[in-house]
Amino acid sequence: MPDQKPVSTIVFDVNETLLDITTLEPLFARLFGDASVLREWFAELILYSQTMTLSGRYAPFGALAGGVLRMVGANKDVTISDEDVAELKSLIGSMPAHPDVAPALRKLRDAGFRLVTLTNSPPSPAPTPLEKAGIADFFDRSFSVDEVEKFKPHPATYQMVADALDLQTDDLCMVACHLWDTIGAQAAGCQGAFLTRPNNNLIKAENVPQPHYLSDDLVDLAQQIISANGG
Repeated sequence: MPDQKPVSTIVFDVNETLLDITTLEPLFARLFGDASVLREWFAELILYSQTMTLSGRYAPFGALAGGVLRMVGANKDVTISDEDVAELKSLIGSMPAHPDVAPALRKLRDAGFRLVTLTNSPPSPAPTPLEKAGIADFFDRSFSVDEVEKFKPHPATYQMVADALDLQTDDLCMVACHLWDTIGAQAAGCQGAFLTRPNNNLIKAENVPQPHYLSDDLVDLAQQIISANGG
């Protein structure tokens, strides 16, 4: 159970939490003959985004995504063309929502929570990925780390959301299927709700913060948040 005050605003990670990155698998199967290389690429992308922030540097997430794809290709002796990188960026911008997303968002909105997103991806022109996925109308605001030029889980990213909404970080609950995101949010003062999508699980080790809420289904996670916050 949460040990913090009730929250007013639910902050959602976007890539993989709301939008289904497994739709990128056919590209990786074509390029590498193995769809599971998607997971290697994504893990490296997160590693190098965080490395840039720790090093005091910044490059847009889309540029890193293409660069990491080329790096993985070089590691496997696969030539990655400009067209391949363009296809990757197009697919990232058109990922569908997971089936449990719209029902969970509706449940939270109907319970009176304000819903916003916070993504490592830079702002995009309309139609945005959320609009293409048919879920943009659930959200009051969409935030990008591009505004502070630091990637999650840097505390400045979560503080940016609180400041923009004239709130404190303990008014926020971060929902993500990446434990590094909920750990970062909790360190910044937010509640953390961890969604165990495939290939994303808890780390049970000494001093590793555990989330306030945990589920493998976003609708169930939403209900936990509602119940714990007086709903």
